[in-house]
Amino acid sequence: MADSLPLLLRAARGEQVERPPVWMMRQAGRYMKVYRDLRDRHPGFRERSEQPDLSYEISMQPYRAFQPDGVILFSDILTPLPGMGIDFDIIESKGPIIDPPIRSLAQVEALRPLDAAASLPFVGEVLGRLRQSVCNEAAVLGFVGAPWTLAAYAVEGKSSKNYAVIKAMAFQEPVLLHRLLTHLADSIAAYVSYQIESGAQVVQLFDSWAGQLSPIDYDVFAAPYQKRVVDQVKAKHPDTPLILYISGSAGVLERMARTGVDFISLDWTVDMADGCARLPQHLGVQGNVDPGLLFGTPQAIRERIVDTVLKARGRRHILNLGHGILPGTPEENARVFFEAGKSVNELLGAAV
Repeated sequence: MADSLPLLLRAARGEQVERPPVWMMRQAGRYMKVYRDLRDRHPGFRERSEQPDLSYEISMQPYRAFQPDGVILFSDILTPLPGMGIDFDIIESKGPIIDPPIRSLAQVEALRPLDAAASLPFVGEVLGRLRQSVCNEAAVLGFVGAPWTLAAYAVEGKSSKNYAVIKAMAFQEPVLLHRLLTHLADSIAAYVSYQIESGAQVVQLFDSWAGQLSPIDYDVFAAPYQKRVVDQVKAKHPDTPLILYISGSAGVLERMARTGVDFISLDWTVDMADGCARLPQHLGVQGNVDPGLLFGTPQAIRERIVDTVLKARGRRHILNLGHGILPGTPEENARVFFEAGKSVNELLGAAV
């Protein structure tokens, strides 16, 4: 029966597999014409991500086109915030907007614990439908934002280039920020468990902005709350693999390894061999092809995949990009990436 499980799930659990599984961060999205056509008909991002039929359709678009080994829920890391009492909007040209931002103890104390089943039923519905649709041909991935990154959005009120507002809170009002991070961690843990119970077989935690912290501040404001999420999820679902991704993580890789996750997703600024050398052997690695390479030639893409897979040999490895696929990437080059990933054994043989 084990061999009937999806390749990505078997790899993530540490089983011997015939090749590294392959999927892509942001594989459902703007580089695909079929997505852009749907977006033109449904311009509101929250409509696309919170209306179950639309979220399901978008999640399935890259699976139908490329047959990756993982199908990831189309959603947003901010999706659970309204269930806690933090509303948001996403404006196509500006990104997320949270108004009013969270700046006071009274606002934090007014937040609700997340009841994921009650406030996010569409997430559970989509995950269940994805499991039914792909059966064991691919693993169904869930994802969440980690507490530091969600706090940064909530406190800044929008995307930021310097994170000055939340860093000011961290260094002037640390007790307030820790209260917010604790609330977010407990709610996110409940959200991860809900995704697993709804059908997610692997879950990725995105702490996209934690790479903007110095290592000493990562130890205070990010890592403990990543671990708080992981510990609560593992207490309920010990066999569900968890992946942690941070953009710009080169300075904190060893620290990421201590959070209790099963996989570290490397961004493309870390050499795969260096990343593997810096991480304990029991941890899996995901990544880490530069998304910009997908603007190059098919040969360049294949050669980089061979290089990445060779450097990760001997480790649990999920082939992926080192960040999300970029808008404007030629769809045919995405196809090359997936096809090369799935035929990597033949490519490795040819490279010898």
